[in-house]
Amino acid sequence: MKLIAASAHQTGANAPKTLQIANDAELADLAAAGALEGVERIELHFPKFTDGRAFSQATLLRRRYRFAGDLCATGEVLIDQLLQMARCGFSSAVLPDDTDWAAAERQLRRFAGFYQGDARTPAPRFARVSTPEAV
Repeated sequence: MKLIAASAHQTGANAPKTLQIANDAELADLAAAGALEGVERIELHFPKFTDGRAFSQATLLRRRYRFAGDLCATGEVLIDQLLQMARCGFSSAVLPDDTDWAAAERQLRRFAGFYQGDARTPAPRFARVSTPEAV
């Protein structure tokens, strides 16, 4: 997952082919209207760290709508949530400028693998082919 300082983040208006989606938006309506077509980055907003609707949106965008571009978490993003964000399909996150970047990187490396499937690796561990990188 790419970690971006808030001061270095280009907002959707300044970034090419970026769509900003509010956490209460209906993804089915956006997809039906063709809003996801040609988009390279989607920014999902966390208005408060306790509001997890963007986790669900990220999972739906990856699994149901097959979005393959950059999913960027914006808003009130905590480093404690980074690993779950990555598992839900986020590929980048905008963090406050005063973030402890070493701690954020440690969060992403905290666990080497998971038994459950997720947005990045849909098959549960028991159903994966036994290779060194799958273990």
